[in-house]
Parts: sequence; structure tokens; C-alpha cells
Amino acid sequence: MKLPHNISRVEAFSDGVFAFAATLLVVSVGNETSDSALQINWVAFLSFAVSFFVLVALWYTHYNFFRRTDYMDNWIIALNAILLFVVLYYIFPLKSLINTGTGTLTISFESFSSLFQLYSLGFLLIFLCFSLMYLRAYKKSKSVRNVNLLFYTRHFAIYVGVALISILMAKYQIGLHFGLPGIIYAVLGPGCYFHGVWFRKKYNLE
Repeated sequence: MKLPHNISRVEAFSDGVFAFAATLLVVSVGNETSDSALQINWVAFLSFAVSFFVLVALWYTHYNFFRRTDYMDNWIIALNAILLFVVLYYIFPLKSLINTGTGTLTISFESFSSLFQLYSLGFLLIFLCFSLMYLRAYKKSKSVRNVNLLFYTRHFAIYVGVALISILMAKYQIGLHFGLPGIIYAVLGPGCYFHGVWFRKKYNLE
């Protein structure tokens, strides 16, 4: 007999993983070794703050998926598990990339290229999972198909495409001296905007 899926259990487990990722961020900051606990390493604090709020943004994106659909099957559970695994991996290249930008971490040019590739690979995998989860929910939902699910499938596919471009730029060191593999993410704004305009016109959502 096929048992019904319990969405609340999936959400609870996911929240636990996000909480664990936040804990890893705190632990990675390190312990105070100076005489004054009031002395603050503002560069390390900035790195932690940016990483933490990126993690919150990912949690909120994940939270919205379960608000937009109540469909659940083994494929979505599997994709969600991969997503959570990558989130745990992703916070460390992100934190190292921020530390490199602030001058806290000094690495070779080749290592900087590899670090950018790791960051963009994590970004790609996270939003590929989101895109595939929305696509699965759109295709398999028993209710009337919600075009919003199709919209977010394509919306996050744009993120995947930009991340792939960033990986290739970092691999072949195109504009790496100027941080071009990171600057390329700025195209997400106009790209997502024009996709939204096109989608609303195509599906008469004006």
C-alpha cells in the first residue's frame, strides 16, 4: 500500500538542516583568543553576516516552494535532499570567496579560479534543484495546473544559466582579475525582469 507523503516532516527536516548550516557558520568564525572579548574583527563579522543572510535568502526561497504547492512525491523529496546537501557545502566556498574579497584570505590566482568555480557550482546546483522541484510540482499536481509553478521553473533556470556562464568564465579565467565571474550575476536582475514581462504577456496575466 502506498503511503501518503507528510510535507510537514520534510519541512521540519529541511529547517533542521538550515539551522545546522547556520551553526556551522558560527563555529567557523572561531573562538576568542584575545584578552578582550569586546574586540571585534569587523572583517570576519562582515563575512559571517553576508554568509548568514545568503543562507536566510535560500531558506526563504525554500520556504516559498512549500507555500506555492502542496504536491509531494519521492522525486521532490530526493531533489530536496540534494538541495540541502549542497547548501551545507555551499556556505564554505561562499565564506572563503568573501574573505578573499576583503583581503582576509590570500590565495593564488589558480586557487581563486577554482574557488569561483566551486561557488558557482554550488549556486548552479541549488537553483537547478529548485527549478526541477517546481517543474515536478507543475507537471504532477492533481489540481488545475498553476502557471506560477511554470514561471518559477523558468525563473530559476535563468539562475542556472548564469551560474554556468560564471563557471566557464572562471575556468578559462575570463576577466578573473576584475572579478567578472562574480559581476556576471548582475544580469540576473534584468534577465528575470524581462522574463517576467514576457511570461505575463504570453499567459495573459496582466
